[in-house]
Amino acid sequence: MGAATPAPQRAYWLKTLHQWHWISSALSLVGLLLFTVTGFTLNHASQIEAKPQVTKKAAQLPPELFKLIQSAGDKQPAAPLPPALAGWVEATLAIEVAGRPAEWSPEEVYLPLPRPGGDAWLRIAREDGALEYERTDRGWISYLNDLHKGRHTGTAWSWFIDLFAASCLVFSVTGLFILKMHADKRPSTWPVVAGGLVLPLLLAILFIH
Repeated sequence: MGAATPAPQRAYWLKTLHQWHWISSALSLVGLLLFTVTGFTLNHASQIEAKPQVTKKAAQLPPELFKLIQSAGDKQPAAPLPPALAGWVEATLAIEVAGRPAEWSPEEVYLPLPRPGGDAWLRIAREDGALEYERTDRGWISYLNDLHKGRHTGTAWSWFIDLFAASCLVFSVTGLFILKMHADKRPSTWPVVAGGLVLPLLLAILFIH
């Protein structure tokens, strides 16, 4: 695809590259905006104040469910809550706990509920069936930052990040080939590309230890 490429072949490759370039650009546009903004907020996380909001709830297990926590989990210390108990907790406290692994000890059942932009936990006392739930919300900036890092975001978001990365790769590679095909008429192309490589490399060598 250099200067000696015949005109019809060059036109074909340019058209193909531009097609893949704009499609990958369209697919990754919103993701690029999200990761660009959150890259800035993460880089200045210490300068962006966050005021966590803590929500607490308490409840008492009914007798029929209290019996479940006396026997469940003894053989599997990381077993989830029994379905009947999980359903009652979800209906009573409006939180999703079904299928999540819990930590069973002789004194309590502890269920960590990490989430993007905050944290949460549920504790059930095995002595008397008392429930304590606490949720910490650190705001939208923290939520978006955790999306950027893929922290506690689940499988679907992990797949999205992989697809987004692949789309960005196609966008970058097709852009590079388009630059190559136009470089003969734009002498500044490769110096600018080289600058984009050399600048972060020098910063890493000189200032990151």
